[in-house]
Amino acid sequence: QVQLVESGGGLVQPGGSLRLSCAASGFTLDYYAIGWFRQAPGKEREGVSCISSSDGSTYYADSVKGRFTISRDNAKNTVYLQMNSLKPEDTAVYYCAASTSPLTAAQAMGVMTSPTFGGYWGQGTQVTVSS
Repeated sequence: QVQLVESGGGLVQPGGSLRLSCAASGFTLDYYAIGWFRQAPGKEREGVSCISSSDGSTYYADSVKGRFTISRDNAKNTVYLQMNSLKPEDTAVYYCAASTSPLTAAQAMGVMTSPTFGGYWGQGTQVTVSS
């Protein structure tokens, strides 16, 4: 069965850190661009970060640049999102998605943001930043 499973969410104080994991089963992540998205209540889903499968490039939304780091461990078939200096506005459900798009990370993020994107999605993990 092909699936993506996110984990690592939780409650953290402002300024704290979390590491999210996106683990794949039923397929190999090596050949996929992986994107992280988030959706807060009442807001549209936002592309947060992406890592390419083709050239190793990465993409970050301006809102997380310098605080979040995306990485992949192909041996573990897992992609990570290290989130530091968390803010209350980072509170959301975080999702990962996989695309076979052989483009740069920024281009792959555009593909995964499209309403017609037909790749894989995880079920999401809740991140709450609050004191």
